[in-house]
Amino acid sequence: MNSIIDFRSDTVTTPTPEMREAMKNALVGDDVFQDDPTVRELEEKAAERLGHEAGLFVVSGTMGNQVCIKAHTRSGDEIILDPRSHIFNHEVGMAASFSGVQVHPVDIWNPPEIEAAIRTEDIHHSETTLICLENSFESFRGRPMPVALTEQIYDLAARHGIPVHVDGARIFNAAAALEVNVREITARADSVMFCLSKGLAAPIGSMVVGNRDFIRRARKVRKMMGGGMRQVGVLAAPGLIALEVMSRRLDEDHRNARLLAEGLRPLPQIDFLHEVETNILLFRLRDTSLSIETLSERLLERGIKTLPGEHGQMRMVTHKDISPEDVSATIEAFRDILM
Repeated sequence: MNSIIDFRSDTVTTPTPEMREAMKNALVGDDVFQDDPTVRELEEKAAERLGHEAGLFVVSGTMGNQVCIKAHTRSGDEIILDPRSHIFNHEVGMAASFSGVQVHPVDIWNPPEIEAAIRTEDIHHSETTLICLENSFESFRGRPMPVALTEQIYDLAARHGIPVHVDGARIFNAAAALEVNVREITARADSVMFCLSKGLAAPIGSMVVGNRDFIRRARKVRKMMGGGMRQVGVLAAPGLIALEVMSRRLDEDHRNARLLAEGLRPLPQIDFLHEVETNILLFRLRDTSLSIETLSERLLERGIKTLPGEHGQMRMVTHKDISPEDVSATIEAFRDILM
């Protein structure tokens, strides 16, 4: 069992010993000149894995999403996304401030609502130039979008000639939960962003993939955002291990999340807000005088870190640094505090 058990997010994962060794021995070059061999290998392998022509290494998921929005649109355009999405809620209004686009929030799980939101040709209207999906969906829930639903949205977008961008921060978690090859849910997208630094355990970085012309535009937008990096192969090296090794073990995290949910579910104070489908649990307390904040403080006294959320909710996220023994100890701590 770990001395500190950290459920705050899968962003707290620490690099594996193999990642640290790879960082030490990485071949490097100047990435702005596109001559860092380790970065180039990572970009090529990421693109191939997701069924695309080319890739781009970026600092973060937010940078990746915003690079894609800028590369797909012009100032004054409109993009369609879900009001529960990360781009809408947690990226500091960058779609408006950087790309100059307005957002049209709709229920992305309802394709007829998406189609109804597409602007008709009219001098008074912004042009709809992008549809943004998120898979897994809702960073506080981690729900995989069914393959049939994504196919329906890709078909809809193709009929209207509108590109689709996928915020796939946890796309490999979604693929594992759906029991499909990741390219089955990414190959038809016009661009995809996925994080190396969440459940895949790299210390930094995300990837953007698309066709060669799109990545050429995206690379220039990355430079515009201050994202041109130099001898960054030392960071791409753990990214290769994240992509090739860590992406194939996520079922373990999902099992631990289900194990945690099964242990907490009998507690009458725990009110789960969704079924656990990937590595994320979301719940609130009911019929108790104990607040989420106080519960978090009591857990911390036992070496268990959690992150109280909005509206009295708590999200707990499993990852490679959470073992079944950690889960058992956490369930026991909850029982001691709440019973």
